Amino acid sequence: MYTIITFPFLFAVMFGDGHGIIMTAFAAILVIYEKRFLKIKTDNEIWNIFFGGRYIILLMGIFSIYTGLIYNDMFSKSLNIFGTSWRNVYEDGVLRNHTMLELDPKTAYTQTPYPFGLDPAWQFASNNIIFLNSFKMKLSIIFGVIHMAFGVTMSVVNFNFFRKPEMIFLQYIPQILFLLLLFWYLCLLMFMKWIMYSAVSEDPSLGTSCAPSVLIIFINMMLMKSSEDKPPCRAMMYAGQNEVQRTFLAIAFLCIPIMLFGKPIYKAFLAKKRKQYQQGVETGEVTEKEGHDGGLAEELITQCIHTIEYVLGAVSHTASYLRLWALSLAHAQLSAVLWQRVLVMGMGPPGVTSIKLYIIFAVWAFFTLAILVLMEGLSAFLHTLRLHWVEFMSKFYEGQGYAFAPFCFTDILENEEDDHKPVMETNGGPPE
Repeated sequence: MYTIITFPFLFAVMFGDGHGIIMTAFAAILVIYEKRFLKIKTDNEIWNIFFGGRYIILLMGIFSIYTGLIYNDMFSKSLNIFGTSWRNVYEDGVLRNHTMLELDPKTAYTQTPYPFGLDPAWQFASNNIIFLNSFKMKLSIIFGVIHMAFGVTMSVVNFNFFRKPEMIFLQYIPQILFLLLLFWYLCLLMFMKWIMYSAVSEDPSLGTSCAPSVLIIFINMMLMKSSEDKPPCRAMMYAGQNEVQRTFLAIAFLCIPIMLFGKPIYKAFLAKKRKQYQQGVETGEVTEKEGHDGGLAEELITQCIHTIEYVLGAVSHTASYLRLWALSLAHAQLSAVLWQRVLVMGMGPPGVTSIKLYIIFAVWAFFTLAILVLMEGLSAFLHTLRLHWVEFMSKFYEGQGYAFAPFCFTDILENEEDDHKPVMETNGGPPE
């Protein structure tokens, strides 16, 4: 059930734009007139795929509209609904003589956040890509760590269902500690950087020019290195940060041998305990001992593979969520290119005829549907599918069990007929 929300949400992070309106309208038509479409029997696979996924497409479109409002990106343009929080501090003469001016957030910003989403003033800023890249990159890591932590927590449901409470202590707790102490701590550093440092701070060490790089802090944490202060700036965000980071790193590394040896040692202990109550002949005891040794070695190898996969996967999977930022950036830039290089041609000189505008709009609409809605939508869909199948489900899904077979009287009768069929013996010769 949770995938009904997480899937369209991660899709919308990559597809957040006004194009979600087109997707929502298309899916809404399929949902509203679904009874009429159900009567149409067709072998067109593309149509059947779209119609079968009409509800998830509808959710993907609605979530895309929401994230588009958060990004304040509507067909590469921003919506000025609540007014900007930035103000002009330059005189008219300065504005006439300069094509580009810099706004100091200490004096030009009202220190009141835009009520919903990004401020529309960033639409005209020359450094808007730098700002959006930093914002979306950090946001992707935060969403990724939360998503993976939820996936690790889902393993508790499996342990309770299969009555393996010991695995909560031998696998879940070490895994969640390893993930949170390293990568959720990285996310906390991002939040602290957003909150602590400001252009209007009275403390020079908490000014925007002294804001440290979260990436450098995290790398130094993993390498157990410390940076020197450069007055008035401080290398660390808070007092005792080095000690806290080393403690987190030590606990995270101690979780690795628990994940590696915890389950095999526990199974060996249970086997030894059962053996104490077992009675049998000497040959039977030797056979069981050999089988126990082989099972323990196999269990140790399997657990070693799983531990290495999880530890390395925690790093690679976190980096894999950066695709949320990459595809969102690509979608926004493609949308801007179509607007600036195609549609603006029809809004050029005053002598532009309505026929020319009609043709240019048709070209813009075609490429918008073909590239930004269909191709980009399919790309974002596949990347979202990968994030769920690999990065998320690898934390708890094992793929064991047997295929679900619904109760059916016909299958039962056919199986009974097969069981009662006489077996023909050919005595080694070919059947007649």
